[in-house]
Amino acid sequence: MGGAKATVLLGGRPLIAYPLEALAAALTEAVILAKMDTELPSLPGTTVWIEPDSTHHPAIGIVQALELAGGRRVLVCAADLPFVTPALVRRLAREDPRGAPAVVACARGTTQPLLGCYEPGVAGPLRRGGTGPLREQVAALGARLLEVDDPEELFNVNAPEDLLQAAAMLDRRHASNRT
Repeated sequence: MGGAKATVLLGGRPLIAYPLEALAAALTEAVILAKMDTELPSLPGTTVWIEPDSTHHPAIGIVQALELAGGRRVLVCAADLPFVTPALVRRLAREDPRGAPAVVACARGTTQPLLGCYEPGVAGPLRRGGTGPLREQVAALGARLLEVDDPEELFNVNAPEDLLQAAAMLDRRHASNRT
């Protein structure tokens, strides 16, 4: 989708507005972490943290968020997850990690490492994880998996065809809410 993914319109709203709305409804604080050159829509009242311009890898963003959070756990939610709900965000935030370095959402055996709650101590191992796939890095950490009831909550938009599918899913949800 390119660098302006957050501004892509879905149902007349920027893609990032959907997960940000869920986070704001579920948490006391929601912050956006973005690279300096990331195009963002107008999001009044939203704090934006700037990620270093180093390697472009999602693990770097998680590490940066943990460092900026001052020793607090960080709930990570990608900007391209339009169907995540406040209830799922609350479940992740409240879930006991039982000694694991993170609690990560999964559905039917597929993890979504960019929807998870990360403990502060995971920054070091993620920093050393290199540029391999984030799913593999998170699995190697021994993250605890939280099974999601509705797999659509983990649907992410990575390509134009995903955006079309998300629009159809959104239309279907609106139609079922009217009946």
